[in-house]
Amino acid sequence: MTAGLAFAAGALMVLALQQRRLEALRLRVAQVERTDGRNARLAEQQRFQTYLLDKALGDPDLAEVLSTIDELDPVRRRQYLFANALYTNALRAYRAGDVDRDELHGHLRVICQSAIFRDYWDATRHHRASLKKTSQEARVGRMTDALIRDLDQSDTEEWWVVGEPPPERD
Repeated sequence: MTAGLAFAAGALMVLALQQRRLEALRLRVAQVERTDGRNARLAEQQRFQTYLLDKALGDPDLAEVLSTIDELDPVRRRQYLFANALYTNALRAYRAGDVDRDELHGHLRVICQSAIFRDYWDATRHHRASLKKTSQEARVGRMTDALIRDLDQSDTEEWWVVGEPPPERD
């Protein structure tokens, strides 16, 4: 009888452990589904944004709708739209986890070398003013602002070493 009780207790313990493992797996699957769903939505949104941008770049009349900056000649409007696409692509890669904060900083450092991008960035500063200060997009915008300041103040020709990414929470 003692052996039977010990066997039953052991079986119950194994069953309890298996149930805990099963519950942990269920939680993990739910987390992966949420993450994958979010990433799938981000990817779909990026594809649609690219489609709209492609349409606008190919048609000056549509470019006028997509651009919120008045009095731009068609060439400059397309350049600004493309600058926005470069920035948005870097931001989305960061959001999706394809690049980390240091890599994002490096990508932005390259983009900020363009005088046209800097003109675009300055012309759209009022767009970023409405962002919630704690949002990821606002933090990345401040990172870009700091990079441009650092590059402007740098006395080195080696632009690829200028600036440090801000701490994770700035």
